Amino acid sequence: MLPEMTQRIPGSVAVEAGWVPSSGHWGPGPLNEALGDIQQGRIDAMNQAELTLQVLSVIGPGAELLAGEEGIGFARDYNDRLAVAVERHPDRFAAFAHLPMKEPAAAADELERCVKKLGFRGASINGTTDGLFLDDPRFAPILARAEALGSPLYIHPGPPPRAVRDAYYSGLPGEISSYLLSNAGFGWHSETAIHILRLVLSGTLDRNPGLKLIIGHLGELLPMLLKRVDETFGTGAEAGRQRTVSQTILDQVWITTSGFFDTSAFLAALTAFGTDRILFSVDYPYATNSAGVAFLKSLPVSPADRARIAHGNADTLLGLSTA
Repeated sequence: MLPEMTQRIPGSVAVEAGWVPSSGHWGPGPLNEALGDIQQGRIDAMNQAELTLQVLSVIGPGAELLAGEEGIGFARDYNDRLAVAVERHPDRFAAFAHLPMKEPAAAADELERCVKKLGFRGASINGTTDGLFLDDPRFAPILARAEALGSPLYIHPGPPPRAVRDAYYSGLPGEISSYLLSNAGFGWHSETAIHILRLVLSGTLDRNPGLKLIIGHLGELLPMLLKRVDETFGTGAEAGRQRTVSQTILDQVWITTSGFFDTSAFLAALTAFGTDRILFSVDYPYATNSAGVAFLKSLPVSPADRARIAHGNADTLLGLSTA
């Protein structure tokens, strides 16, 4: 989140989308300063924890809130800024593209530009767009282009739509409690789980069998639900699906450790997804690099599996070994 870019998003738009509470604002502070530092300060923080490389991505509010040429230009400007950071420090940074999701055809073209011309490793998408998940037909050009490019899409949590926030999360003592419950406290994890399940149940992933998806937070609640959803939906043949829900997810979804440094949650994710589908991630600066590395070192896995989680799986999925 670069300050000069975030300031281009009208405050009222960010509030309506649920990225900030109605009484809040994107002001200065240590967290925002760390988010906006994609230069030496970030590298110094990486060095302190002995991290070698970070994949940069854009958290909302962003281009997904802006229509037409405004959104297209916003995304391009953001990506060009990320590209400068990667070019300056190619051995320390890689990047995911930021896309103008309200304009799917342009978003597909921007993804291709970022991958082919800027060397980006995929794209990051902040939840729903206009309240719609990626299974909506309007987003088909983005999914098709990502599949054709072999570029993963990282589905980052975003706030639930206003109607959902009002129905599920409002009315708690103190506005901040409702706000936090709707996002990092619970809402955006369930929102992302729903996102993946809709992509499966709609047949979208069957239609795009080469599409690669990444989700964070040790699988956004899905590891403990896979058996349940299979028992509920069966083989899916009656609905025209080619695979069970769990098999589709295990074929096309990778998960990261971002910000979830809990051994019991990790073991559930490991049991459900297996070693080859888990990527180490910190979620810096919302979580500290040192906490992430300490968690990685503490995992009850073999040295070979720890190496896969630490970097091997990401090297393969994102092509980082050739960076």
